[in-house]
Amino acid sequence: MKWQENLSLLLLRLGAGGLMVPHGWGKLGRLREGLEAGEVRFYDWMGLGTEVSLGLAVFGELVAPAFLVLGLLTRWMSVPAAITMAVAAFGAHAGDPVSDKEHALLFLVPFIALALMGGGKYSLDWVRKRPK
Repeated sequence: MKWQENLSLLLLRLGAGGLMVPHGWGKLGRLREGLEAGEVRFYDWMGLGTEVSLGLAVFGELVAPAFLVLGLLTRWMSVPAAITMAVAAFGAHAGDPVSDKEHALLFLVPFIALALMGGGKYSLDWVRKRPK
């Protein structure tokens, strides 16, 4: 892989992952507050319940993107991040106009690309698997 491709993957990871982390951080706070208050209000995905659905969203928007920023388990962590964005766009905002789905769709694309391409040379994945 050329250095330009590796740099592009680094920028994709830092951009998509780094910009998603604050969304996940906000959802983590929302989950904590909801659990303390005894009522979590969130989209109930596949009937799993609002608490579980919000917990999965926290994983997909905070934990997985943090791993992406580091380039650790990049392909694996891109999957829950992409699924979370697909659920947001086509589940929670299914009936909304495209302008309301736009952010989720804009994050979905790089997460799919990272799942297909991996983290590149400038990642912890590369450090872990390179020959000693």
